Amino acid sequence: MQSRAELAISADIDSDCQVLNHLVEKMLSVSNNIHSLRDATRGGVATVLNEIAIDSNVFISIQEDTLPIRVPTRGVCEILGLDPLYLANEGTLVCVVKAEDADLVLKAMKQTKEGENACIIGEVADGPEGVVALNTLFGGNKIIDKLIGDQLPRIC
Repeated sequence: MQSRAELAISADIDSDCQVLNHLVEKMLSVSNNIHSLRDATRGGVATVLNEIAIDSNVFISIQEDTLPIRVPTRGVCEILGLDPLYLANEGTLVCVVKAEDADLVLKAMKQTKEGENACIIGEVADGPEGVVALNTLFGGNKIIDKLIGDQLPRIC
């Protein structure tokens, strides 16, 4: 993104592209309670979570302070006016797993190179079906919609 926009910014930002099959294999080896597993390529994490919430008729609550967005990425997004939740992430996946297996699956993910930054960002909770809400750093709640408008083209 930084190269494509020809930004004269010095930041340690690497491509997020990576193969996820070994990570998924490891996850599936420890749990039969994975309900949904999606890469976040089209529309980013926000759109994927919305599609899961709508398709499953559930409310998803995510925590802003747990989102694994690196500081340089946040900085470039702020300069360009982009929300990192909507950026294509070709090496990132979203997994919805039964709560009782969440820590087990997370531990398995962290045992792989591809999953070293894996974390739990939220939960399926009581609330309006088909909705994703972000609990902000300031203590408020914000509805996170699907990507609206054109998605940024991804050049790999």
